[in-house]
Amino acid sequence: KTSGVQKVFWLEDMDNILNELILLAEHVYVNDNENDRYTSPINSASKRAIKTLQERYPTHSFKRAQPIIKQLVMIKSQQEIALMEQAVEITDKAFKRVLQFVKPDVWEYEIEAEITHEFLRNRATGHAYEPIVGSGHNACVLHYIENKGQCKDGDLILMDFGAEYANYAADLTRTIPVSGRFTPRQKDVYNAVLHVKDEATKMLRPGITLSDYQKEVGKIMEEQLIGLKLLDRTDVKNQNPKAPLYRQYFMHGTSHHIGLDVHDLSDRYTTLKTGMVLTCEPGIYIQKESIGIRIENDIVVTDSEPIDLMKNLNTPESVEAIESWMNQ
Repeated sequence: KTSGVQKVFWLEDMDNILNELILLAEHVYVNDNENDRYTSPINSASKRAIKTLQERYPTHSFKRAQPIIKQLVMIKSQQEIALMEQAVEITDKAFKRVLQFVKPDVWEYEIEAEITHEFLRNRATGHAYEPIVGSGHNACVLHYIENKGQCKDGDLILMDFGAEYANYAADLTRTIPVSGRFTPRQKDVYNAVLHVKDEATKMLRPGITLSDYQKEVGKIMEEQLIGLKLLDRTDVKNQNPKAPLYRQYFMHGTSHHIGLDVHDLSDRYTTLKTGMVLTCEPGIYIQKESIGIRIENDIVVTDSEPIDLMKNLNTPESVEAIESWMNQ
């Protein structure tokens, strides 16, 4: 009654029921975990199940369910967005808790513990993904999850974490100073990343593809890197378009779909549509200076202005807001 499913059968009856349904069907749609950037050598359970069906019903037409599922999953209902808003709210509370906890010589795993504490006390089902808490040079490691370093005075801490609530994910990244105050250089780099994030968010509108979007974000990032004296304007003008120089300092994508998974099932060649939810997470990583800064919010695509779920909660984002929270 709760689920709305009209008929429920025992698993032991599956073969007989499935046989009847398949014999009455024109096509059999099968689902596999498809990834256009990776080929797995593992003969997965889904592949074995598909092969068994094909051998049992050789005269049937088999079709892929994945393209259909991707299109359905990318568009979120209002109920789904409401659950994601709850996940974001819990994540926001954890970040604000951390801002008042961090001080010089604290350990990265202690910060992770504070985040976990806040998630559980707010009824999250846990982390939506392995949390990243990287201080100093660790902030320059994109998927650093060891979280075992000590946070030293003068360093930055890059934190990428999100709560899972009712199976839906939040995804937040913030970079804060261990001491509670950004140095002038750290502030300049931080504001450059924030500018790119704000400009990129404006582009998350119906009609654009993620590949075209990434190209435009790259142009904005180039200007910021030139301003930070990390790139030379002449070199940028003469660069190989297939290997843009900004990738030295910003080597990952700006956005990905989010929902039931933090990297949700999606077709990256589909144009954005109303109801999609994506992250926006540019970053600048300067290894020789041990500066790694990324800022990430979750954005709902609408018919008009994109909705930033973090801004709705006033999640500290600016240099001034972060310093104010850390020095209360």
